[in-house]
Amino acid sequence: MKFLSKIQAIYRKSDRFFHLLVGLPSYDKYLEHMEKFHPDKIPKTQKEFFIQAQEARYGKNGAKKC
Repeated sequence: MKFLSKIQAIYRKSDRFFHLLVGLPSYDKYLEHMEKFHPDKIPKTQKEFFIQAQEARYGKNGAKKC
């Protein structure tokens, strides 16, 4: 059991690291923020959150290419 918990903790940390590395915001941090500052609102799903993050970064039609 402890081994599995350690693997899960490592995965969560690496997941956050890689999202920061490529410039994606953290869904976990978003959930913490929503719980703390907007407890009356329903948070976005993880899929909705990342779609919005991608659109904010690259625009609705994706990155423009030359």
